[in-house]
Amino acid sequence: MFRVVLWQPEIPPNTGNLMRLTVNTGCELHLIEPLGFDLDDARMRRAGLDYREYASVHLHASFAEYTAAGVGRVFAFTQHASLRYTDIAYEPGDTLLFGRESDGLPDDVLTSDTVTDRVRIPIAEGGRSLNLANAAAIGVYEAWRQNGFG
Repeated sequence: MFRVVLWQPEIPPNTGNLMRLTVNTGCELHLIEPLGFDLDDARMRRAGLDYREYASVHLHASFAEYTAAGVGRVFAFTQHASLRYTDIAYEPGDTLLFGRESDGLPDDVLTSDTVTDRVRIPIAEGGRSLNLANAAAIGVYEAWRQNGFG
């Protein structure tokens, strides 16, 4: 249904949790290298339970490699956007792009011609950021809800 893309994820349990999320929502998970861990990391396996074998996981050497085949609309989630994630009318096949845990998406990715728009998830004043897996779950479930959970 949707593509969840993690740009250089660093924390194995987040990726494991997102494997579970993508299996349970019918999404694909794409990982942009380098990863901050090995896909066989025990912490990732523990968070992902037995979902790894069911998850549609794709590795890409770079964001350019991911987009080279033509991926349609790409929504980059960042705190540096004015458009809310709920203001998008999501369509099957859309890419929901998330940055790494420590510093998000770099400027060259955020300003790439392949990024359709930058969107944010509101947080309370004084808050800094959400956990990567939580933020992706918020985005995926909104996109899925808009499409009738089908």
